[in-house]
Amino acid sequence: MQMPAETAQIAFSEDQALAYDRITEVLRSAGIDLDNDTWRPMAEGKSHLLAVVGKAGSGKTLLLARLYKALEEAGVDVVSGDYESRRKKDRRTLAILAPTNKAASVLRNRGVPATTIHRILYTPVYDPEYEKVAEWLAGNGERPVVEGLTDLALDRALAFYQTNKSVPGALATAGLRGSDFITGWKRREEPLDIGLVDESSMLDNRQFEDLQEIFPTLLLFGDPAQLAPVQQSGAMVFDTLEPERKLVLHRVHRQDKDNPILDLAHALADDSLTFDTFERMVEDAAQRDGRVVLAQRVEASKMARSPVLVWRNATRIRLIHAFRAAYGAPPDALLPGEPLICDGLELPLKHRKKRIDLEARGLIKGAQVIFLGQGRKPGFSRLHVIGAEDPQVSAASIVKIEMPDEEEPFIPFAARMGATFLHGAAVTIHKAQGSQWRDVQVFAPDLFAAARVGRTEAGIALWKRLAYVAITRAEERLFWVVRNRLARPDQPLGVDDLTAAPAPLSLESGEEDA
Repeated sequence: MQMPAETAQIAFSEDQALAYDRITEVLRSAGIDLDNDTWRPMAEGKSHLLAVVGKAGSGKTLLLARLYKALEEAGVDVVSGDYESRRKKDRRTLAILAPTNKAASVLRNRGVPATTIHRILYTPVYDPEYEKVAEWLAGNGERPVVEGLTDLALDRALAFYQTNKSVPGALATAGLRGSDFITGWKRREEPLDIGLVDESSMLDNRQFEDLQEIFPTLLLFGDPAQLAPVQQSGAMVFDTLEPERKLVLHRVHRQDKDNPILDLAHALADDSLTFDTFERMVEDAAQRDGRVVLAQRVEASKMARSPVLVWRNATRIRLIHAFRAAYGAPPDALLPGEPLICDGLELPLKHRKKRIDLEARGLIKGAQVIFLGQGRKPGFSRLHVIGAEDPQVSAASIVKIEMPDEEEPFIPFAARMGATFLHGAAVTIHKAQGSQWRDVQVFAPDLFAAARVGRTEAGIALWKRLAYVAITRAEERLFWVVRNRLARPDQPLGVDDLTAAPAPLSLESGEEDA
């Protein structure tokens, strides 16, 4: 996979260079010499743990990308999670991880072959015939002869793999569905080697422990100004590391200077800053630069693909109902194109395999999904999982639409068991962490309410942490919405903008109870 040209041309800042040198030392002690592109077999019993922390724009992703490229050039095998080649003797391995599909897709869009933590914990089991194709694509076998796959189909698969390094994607271009070549999933039995984890501020203690069991050498990349996981009382997993294990990036990298969105984010570090002063800064930025917009109302058309970010659940529910009303959604059904958020799985322990199937295909808690339509069986939905490499899935679904001022949600349709979903036209800022969208609408009245409450988290005013996370979700434009109004869309919902896989993965066949 080629690195983007702009990444290759950017020089390190001083603190990035110091962090890179420190990581190079640690990798050398682990048996990998990046300076000479050499490695020796992994020594048993040795472990290394470092964290690279810095605010938005400090260059964490650039540093991670450079490390990936240097490790690849040194001969380290990249494990993607979609297929793991037969184990070579004494090989060294690298996996690049993120907590969610959306966060992993942000890295993949920058040329870094990232996958989710779950896809490393559980590995796919391939049909033996198609495993021959996978081994050939990975460079470990002869060109296979497989019934039903023409030479032209194999050529297409190879061309795709050489560019994207995705075995499922390559097999999909050959006309196969995931259910054709993946027969199941299994918990990883053997540890890997080196793990680079992006968005590590989102990790909870259990995930952190799992990662330390799998990776003797673990590098965490995270933003200390974000919101910690809800159950961890404001603490992030790297907060407890000794100072010598934390590498701090202070400087905003030069390609991010003069970015009004990042300027606003960094202004929140001022202890004396009040909400009113900050909102005036937003207004000033909007007058100077089109990348910041002081919006008088929420735009329903943007909510279909990038949710409005809010603090309070009551606000989230009201905006979702306003969105559905604006599009004329019926009370007893979903429209194709409505956004959903996976809220977990409702499956008993005896259906562990089905749980693994769903999670491995991207339906993990917090996953962003677009409803494409009902499946062939009652309670099944056709879904597009945002950020997944094979995004289209058909699965048993339980869709819950929360009602204003009512404890029980409305359920337009449901299977007896399966993946559960909430509506995704608006989400809390906590749930938005790890994701980015081109345009982001932030509901400012909610942040004003947080400022009036006066709460703090880890010594910082809660409204500032919320504002920081919310505005740094914007890749290109920030819409700071100042009034509780909704602009109606000018066209109906649709799904034509979604990139479809050649054939959707299906969980329907023979799984009436899934």
